[in-house]
Amino acid sequence: MSQQLSILELAKALIRRVSVTPEDAGCQELIGEMLQQHGFVTEQINAHGVHNLWAWRGVDPASPAAATTPHLMFAGHTDVVPAGPVEAWSSPPFEPTVKDGMLYGRGAADMKSSLAAMLYAVDEFITAQSEHQGTLSFLITSDEEGEAIHGTLHAITELAQRGIRPDYCVVGEPSSSEQLGDVVRCGRRGSLNAALTVKGLQGHVAYPESVVNPIHTAAPALAALASEVWDAGNAYYPPSSLQVSNIQSGTGATNVVPGELSALFNIRFNTEQTEQGLRQRIEAILHQHQLNFDVQWQLSGPPFLTEQGALTAAVTDAIKDETGLQTELSTSGGTSDGRFISPWDGDGAALVEVVELGPINATIHKVNECVAVDDLAPLANIYTAITQRLLGS
Repeated sequence: MSQQLSILELAKALIRRVSVTPEDAGCQELIGEMLQQHGFVTEQINAHGVHNLWAWRGVDPASPAAATTPHLMFAGHTDVVPAGPVEAWSSPPFEPTVKDGMLYGRGAADMKSSLAAMLYAVDEFITAQSEHQGTLSFLITSDEEGEAIHGTLHAITELAQRGIRPDYCVVGEPSSSEQLGDVVRCGRRGSLNAALTVKGLQGHVAYPESVVNPIHTAAPALAALASEVWDAGNAYYPPSSLQVSNIQSGTGATNVVPGELSALFNIRFNTEQTEQGLRQRIEAILHQHQLNFDVQWQLSGPPFLTEQGALTAAVTDAIKDETGLQTELSTSGGTSDGRFISPWDGDGAALVEVVELGPINATIHKVNECVAVDDLAPLANIYTAITQRLLGS
């Protein structure tokens, strides 16, 4: 069986499992069985219906010896977003279909093809070098697309309590833009959500002296937040950006001034900012506009950055050798579980070198999600080469 066919069949097997978040649908059982065949110790660190597979081989990552030997972890997720309107798909979303050189199915790009390529890469690496340096591990969750509370974050908390921490991590998120390997994420912006409630005084529109219209009072404040220049960015990140995503107010009647307005906004922020600093600046602007307000905050994750080092060198060299491309190290895009892995058990400082490397992301979360079949083997080769560079004898 050819390399490409092996990865393709494994990717198909994963896509057939209807693992809509936070379901795993047997994906991790399949992955765990394959890893056990290569001497991995496997364990489920599950919580609240979320499946988290932890697997390792080589030097025991909880032993004193692990402190002086390299530890490379592959990370990813088996859960997928809902398919959406099934009738809009050219083929059933959970029946993997190859057409015109593309593999179609929910999760094909995000990120079951990456998981298949990782497994094949490990097979290749261990077959060639069973006595490698250090520790090789996997951390796979079924809660990345959903709340992301009981997934990677939960597993890391458990592993950290055992004294386990990898040195390097490759997350299989679909990072590529136009060609496989053209973009690798070496960091992500932080994400801070806010739920704002502005109080007014309800009444009849004909008596403005007897009402306080929260739409009128909130509008200038929201405009000020939207136009605020938070920073100029830096060498690694674009400027921080705030976007208002929802506004709700009113009774539906044209002659009633509402008594309350609610708004949701999100700020994507770089390493020039901190959560606490942003909260203080935002609340100061709201106070300047003399609002009667309450705001609830929820941090999705702080920004993280992997500066150039052993991992980025291994990744860029592997991509260049396989594809001839000089990859771009980027911090663009949304959030990922890298935000949990990088600080690990710390206070936000980058303790683990993390990159995200996977297939082209043009169709992720869309109808007719797909990945190029011809990219599967090169992706596996890149993962193998990274492993060889970091753990090879």
